[in-house]
Amino acid sequence: MTRYTLSSLLLIMIVGLGSCVTDPNSPGLEYMPDMYRSPAVEAYVDYGEDPYYKTEEVAKSQRNTISARKPVEGTIAQVKSGDFNMPYAYPNTDEGYAAAGANLTSPLATNQENIEAGMEIYQIMCTHCHGEKGEGDGAISRNGLIKGIPSYTGKLKDLPVGNIYHTLQYGKGLMGSHASQMTQKERWQVIEYVKVLQNGGEMPEFDANGNVLTAAASSDEAAQDQPQ
Repeated sequence: MTRYTLSSLLLIMIVGLGSCVTDPNSPGLEYMPDMYRSPAVEAYVDYGEDPYYKTEEVAKSQRNTISARKPVEGTIAQVKSGDFNMPYAYPNTDEGYAAAGANLTSPLATNQENIEAGMEIYQIMCTHCHGEKGEGDGAISRNGLIKGIPSYTGKLKDLPVGNIYHTLQYGKGLMGSHASQMTQKERWQVIEYVKVLQNGGEMPEFDANGNVLTAAASSDEAAQDQPQ
């Protein structure tokens, strides 16, 4: 056996024995541990020096030191459009409901894009109660689970858009809030389609750019136009 072979065997034995520890949770000696053991990182924490090279005491003190200021309470994330990024201004009270109905208006244009997007969302989110045509005859009503859902061509025909949005925001009566199911823009798009239902459900005509040419006639007006 050569001297180099003996030295190699001796080195292997030293490394092997050094890896044997009594702590069952210890992996023993680790070669480049940061290559395969990724540390968990928390937001707003300065981890500083790696405890593998320094001490756990130093790392612990740094973990308890905030590295960035937390956002001020009420801070609003900045997005491309400010129309759908502001907190809702009206409280969940009778007075807030009345004020929304009197003052709140849609930031969306009444056009083909928004009406058709609202129709798609309505079919997914609203028909089970309000029905395909907004007559309050959805599956939940037909199955007897909820009775007396008002119609968009009846009791809700002249309901202002601000009241509709307020109801989507907070819920009203047996209808729960939809604020967590729809974005602010989606709620306004649904309202654009609800306006169509309030006028009988017939889609308006659009030009090549998607602008409304003629609004759909209401069911009462359509009935008046029929020959006697």
